Amino acid sequence: MTFAPLKEETAERPGESERVVQILTQAAQIFARKGYEGASMRDIAEACDISKSLLYHHFKSKEEIYSRVAVGATQELYLFVFERVPQDAPPSEKIRAFMVATAEYFRRHRWAWIASTTAFWNDPARHRQKERMTRRDRYEGYLRSLIQEAVDAGELRDVDVAMAGRLILSSLNWMHRWYNPAKSMKPEQIADVFYDMVFNGLHAGARNNARRP
Repeated sequence: MTFAPLKEETAERPGESERVVQILTQAAQIFARKGYEGASMRDIAEACDISKSLLYHHFKSKEEIYSRVAVGATQELYLFVFERVPQDAPPSEKIRAFMVATAEYFRRHRWAWIASTTAFWNDPARHRQKERMTRRDRYEGYLRSLIQEAVDAGELRDVDVAMAGRLILSSLNWMHRWYNPAKSMKPEQIADVFYDMVFNGLHAGARNNARRP
């Protein structure tokens, strides 16, 4: 089973002005801290040190900004990860690349990730919820296809593919709850450690020369 990326707009569109990027960046942090209901256009304007009228010049509503931040993050994630998985690598190495790329995206877009995660279950707009579910299913489906490929190649035992996918995604998706940027390990290194634990286990008989960050 092979997956190809869909051609769609990314969260930060090519040629976008620095002002728009600034607004989206600041809005992501505000939405991550306050959620949709708690944030206001005034909060975003003040964080950007601009007037509300200038903010409305770029975005017609808080909902539009929120959609760009929360929906755009899940939209861009799939393409970001897909482009970093080497198609000619062994299946298990593709899974490692998937995990490391996901962690890299989290590091690069941490606030948008948090805002998107918060929005996933709490967004009042049903159309955005449905859109995110579709993108989540595509992203998770791609991982499952890589796991199935590894099973078919004999690199993994005959595991429950859906359950294995949830295990891997759970290790990555909740990193934002405890990750500390001040610590020495980067998210990509953490993902590499997770990969070793998933594929080599925790028992004493596991591979001795396990990966180290």
